[in-house]
Amino acid sequence: MKFVVSIYQDEDGVYIAECSSIPGCVSQGQTEPEAEANIVDAIRECLAVRAELGMPLTVTRREVEVAV
Repeated sequence: MKFVVSIYQDEDGVYIAECSSIPGCVSQGQTEPEAEANIVDAIRECLAVRAELGMPLTVTRREVEVAV
């Protein structure tokens, strides 16, 4: 499976990685590559737990337009 992840640097310099398709699936690292590797592991673990609990693996995502 392929997932879109967001990686950004927080105010302490740590890189945060999130997979918005899986609720609560977040990891971090000292570098972007480390955060990316860690989120891959987190995705695997989150999917395993959700499957074990009989939950849908991902949530529905939609694109919406907001006028600004």
